[in-house]
Amino acid sequence: MGLLKLGFQNQRLHLLHFVPESFSVSTSKFWVQKLTDNKSVKHSALSSTLRSKLIIAKALSTEAEAVSQPKKMVKAIRVHEFGGPEVLKWEDVELGKPKEGEIRIKNKAIGLNFIDIYFRKGVYKAATMPFTPGMEAVGEVTAVGPGLTGRKVGDVVAYAGNPMGSYAEEQILPADRVVPVPPSVDPVIAASVVLKGMTAQFLVRRCFKVEPGHTVLVHAAAGGVGSLLCQWANALGATVIGTVSTKEKAAQAKEDGCHHVIIYKEEDFVACVNEITSGKGVEVVYDSVGKDTFQGSLACLKPRGYMVSFGQSSGSPDPVPLSALAAKSLFLTRPTMMQYTLTRDELLETAGEVFANVASGILRVRVNHKYPLSQAAQAHADLENRRTSGSVVLIP
Repeated sequence: MGLLKLGFQNQRLHLLHFVPESFSVSTSKFWVQKLTDNKSVKHSALSSTLRSKLIIAKALSTEAEAVSQPKKMVKAIRVHEFGGPEVLKWEDVELGKPKEGEIRIKNKAIGLNFIDIYFRKGVYKAATMPFTPGMEAVGEVTAVGPGLTGRKVGDVVAYAGNPMGSYAEEQILPADRVVPVPPSVDPVIAASVVLKGMTAQFLVRRCFKVEPGHTVLVHAAAGGVGSLLCQWANALGATVIGTVSTKEKAAQAKEDGCHHVIIYKEEDFVACVNEITSGKGVEVVYDSVGKDTFQGSLACLKPRGYMVSFGQSSGSPDPVPLSALAAKSLFLTRPTMMQYTLTRDELLETAGEVFANVASGILRVRVNHKYPLSQAAQAHADLENRRTSGSVVLIP
């Protein structure tokens, strides 16, 4: 029957032409050609008619797909090297079709989080380089993978966490990592609260379960997560102490449920906490600042208190010897949201409680800053230099 000559281009298999039987090559061989350099390499291959027919069908169907379904180009932020905000580049990227178990969404709003800065700087390592940052978004489903049920075109969904890549006009996502957004919640609000809100949920409900009568210390109380922590802890019946950097942020923290606000640039927060609690200390500290506050946070805890370190905006804390915890039998944890939403049920329960609290008014979401997605670098610079409060959202 002759042989096939096949070629790879853009990672697709193409049928080039048949090699006639009269050509002096064994019928158990075929050719694969790299179309970019026109060099042919001989490979072991198809010894049966059946396998030959399968290859013919695969080659022809792949070629037809390449012609009828060209890859879509969308705009996205890309990082080619670690560094400051200037490494965030606005580029065209290819976007394919969703595969089995996947959906494609057109983003309506994208949440900006400090973890995005950690990846940009290389504190956390992305799986590939270059990469598209971003771990929070809300969008409309524009396509679903073959055989997928439970999601349809037109659904408005949110996601937070992995896979990274929300800084894009459109993206492909695993269907089991998105959650439905209730019609009562605006997409911009949802994008600003899904990751931060789920973080607040596991911090006050599971990592350390806040109860009436507890006293809690929240650092960066006017930030995206800090604001939600103060509101949620207050609603649970706790006395909330918050630290902030300015008088303007102190006013916001008061509105968000802080009973006591400390401007840490003007006051020693350890001394203030000691005075507020009459020397007893607090049951738990929620610390997203890291290096600048860590040791002081430990000093603020009462015996058997919980030190919850969930961020390091000022840098990673210095190593802590176990003996530093022994003096008051302290608990220390460094949680991440992904470990608290491992299963589909955990994800849906966590997101569901967040959206329910938003809808009921328990959580008031402050979207104080909006930037075009193309200006993500400016948004990063403002967040990193503490020029923002509340939530920051990028709009494609």
